[in-house]
Amino acid sequence: MHKSLVSQDHAFADALQATQVDRQSVLCLGLDPQLYFMPPPLVQEMRAMYGDTEEAIGELFSAFNKAILSVAWPHICMTKPQAAFYERSHHAWKALEETGAYARDYGVLCIKDAKRFDGGDTADAYADAHIGTAPFFDDERVIAPIRMDAMTIGGYIGEDCVGRFAKRVKEYGTGIFVVDKTSFKPNSVIEQLVTDNGLTVWEQLAHYVKEWGKGTEGRNGYSNVGVVMGATYPEDAVKMREIIPNAVKLVPGIGKQGGSADEAVVAANADGFGIVVSDSRAALGAWMTDGPFKCDPKYFAQATANYLEAKNAELTAALRRAGKCAW
Repeated sequence: MHKSLVSQDHAFADALQATQVDRQSVLCLGLDPQLYFMPPPLVQEMRAMYGDTEEAIGELFSAFNKAILSVAWPHICMTKPQAAFYERSHHAWKALEETGAYARDYGVLCIKDAKRFDGGDTADAYADAHIGTAPFFDDERVIAPIRMDAMTIGGYIGEDCVGRFAKRVKEYGTGIFVVDKTSFKPNSVIEQLVTDNGLTVWEQLAHYVKEWGKGTEGRNGYSNVGVVMGATYPEDAVKMREIIPNAVKLVPGIGKQGGSADEAVVAANADGFGIVVSDSRAALGAWMTDGPFKCDPKYFAQATANYLEAKNAELTAALRRAGKCAW
């Protein structure tokens, strides 16, 4: 059975807060491997071992992630592999499973950015595999190899989707983040549509998330049903915080999308908790990007760690300016 960093006795939101205080970080590293920023020495090594095959790509992604986590873990509270970059083959998917194991080895919470979005039995199957337990032989249930501490899901099907995931959250102490207010610019016209009661679609969905999260709270009062809140819309982050103060906000949009540290921490509560700020491509490509972290590609992992250390310092300074730092 695969170990997990969360359980009924140590819920995801509580484990997250403990890690944030211990690492003095609200930063999440997105592990989204793409061939264009794989360091040539590592590419050559894997091609020599496995040839020009999909297996080589899977092994490359796994080795890349392991190397980065081995030096980056002190600067992050969580990691977030985006499933899309691992779905090209079973070799790449194996790398995703291994990445979850590497994260556990370094005491890093892992959220799978899978955005699963379905209802009925299909939602049950997704929830069982990703954040619950899956049926096994002889009526046993086991933790599936693909399970992680939390995952992202879609919310627009409503209760028949989110409710099924929330059931597992209550049972197993894992977490979910409902995609709501995204960081993309221009923003989704659907998110901005106004409903009959005068709320935008994203605001109405946030109210539903609040209801779905009831009964999933950890010992510190934070819900294990969180929400995605883009850093690029700080004025809406204020509204989100008011609607659902005890939900953790997964905040993408810094780094390549241009959101600042000060914008990102708007979503944090007065106690300094309630946010996780995600940075992916800028961190992973630090070794090859013009700037202070560019280096010989054989030092790619350390370049990412140095970038994350600096970004974490920016976020901590922003929290302190806002009077919200928890450490």
